[in-house]
Amino acid sequence: MIDLDDMDRRILRTLTEDGTLSAGAVGRRLGLSQPAAWRRIRRLTEAGVITGRRVDLDLEKAGFGVTVFLGVKLATKGRVSLEDFERAVTAIPEVQAVHHVLGLYDYRLRVVARDISDFERVLRRRIMTLPGVGGVEANVLLSEERRPGPIG
Repeated sequence: MIDLDDMDRRILRTLTEDGTLSAGAVGRRLGLSQPAAWRRIRRLTEAGVITGRRVDLDLEKAGFGVTVFLGVKLATKGRVSLEDFERAVTAIPEVQAVHHVLGLYDYRLRVVARDISDFERVLRRRIMTLPGVGGVEANVLLSEERRPGPIG
């Protein structure tokens, strides 16, 4: 675990809002020189605090108007390895995230589709045919509010 000072937290907040910023742009926003901002970003990256920078897509504009959170219960935990299920489900392009969870379901998937009928196709032909899938529960995303992470 790395000790974060106030400037580290400000850098993280800034990059959380816009991960495409260069070290120079971060420095200008926070009153640091480019080399000082670059050193801090590099230290945070090497410590594993920053694990990458992402591009957030507008999925609807990209042709994916439906997002579904899918709870998946495996039928027989002993017969199908979790690794085999995870490998198979991550190969499905519409599955954007796979979370192994504790609770009613074994996995929580984030699935995107063009529309509900496209989601039904993905569910029937790709997800329900995976080894070990017992039951599923679908929750369609109606709206989403994004907030920066817990860096205060």
